[in-house]
Amino acid sequence: MAKVLVVCATRTGETCRIGELIAEGIRFSGHEANVVKVDAIKKEDDLQGYDALVFGSATYHGDMLQSMKTMLFLAEKAGLEGKIGGAFGAFGWSGEAPDRIYNTMLNIFNMNMVSGPLLLKASSLGGGVQMAQGYGREVAGKL
Repeated sequence: MAKVLVVCATRTGETCRIGELIAEGIRFSGHEANVVKVDAIKKEDDLQGYDALVFGSATYHGDMLQSMKTMLFLAEKAGLEGKIGGAFGAFGWSGEAPDRIYNTMLNIFNMNMVSGPLLLKASSLGGGVQMAQGYGREVAGKL
C-alpha cells in the first residue's frame, strides 16, 4: 500500500473539502492518503516518506494563497524528483492557482505528474464529488 500526502491551502474550506474527496479516491484504490492544511508543513522532512504528493490552493486575486507559495519554496528543497504528483484548487473567477502549482511540480520539482490539474468551483457543483474522487483514482493509478 502506497502513501499519499494531500496538502491544501484554503480560505473558506472548499479547497480542503476537494482535497478530502481526492483522498477518498486514493483510498478507494487501496492506498493510504493523509490530508493536511498547508500550515502543518513546517520543514522539508514533513514531505518525506510519501509515494505521491498532491498540492492544492484556492485562487485568490489571480494567484495561489501565500501559504502555498511558501510551502512550494520549501518543497523545492525536499528532493521530490520522480515522485508522483497532482495539483488542484477551488476558484470563483479565474482558477490560476492549480495550473501554477502543477507547472511548478512538473517543471521545477521534476515530478511524475498526472494528466493535468483539477479545477473546481466547488465540490458540490456539477459532479465535483465524482471529479475529485476520480482525480484521486488517477493519482492512485500511477502508483
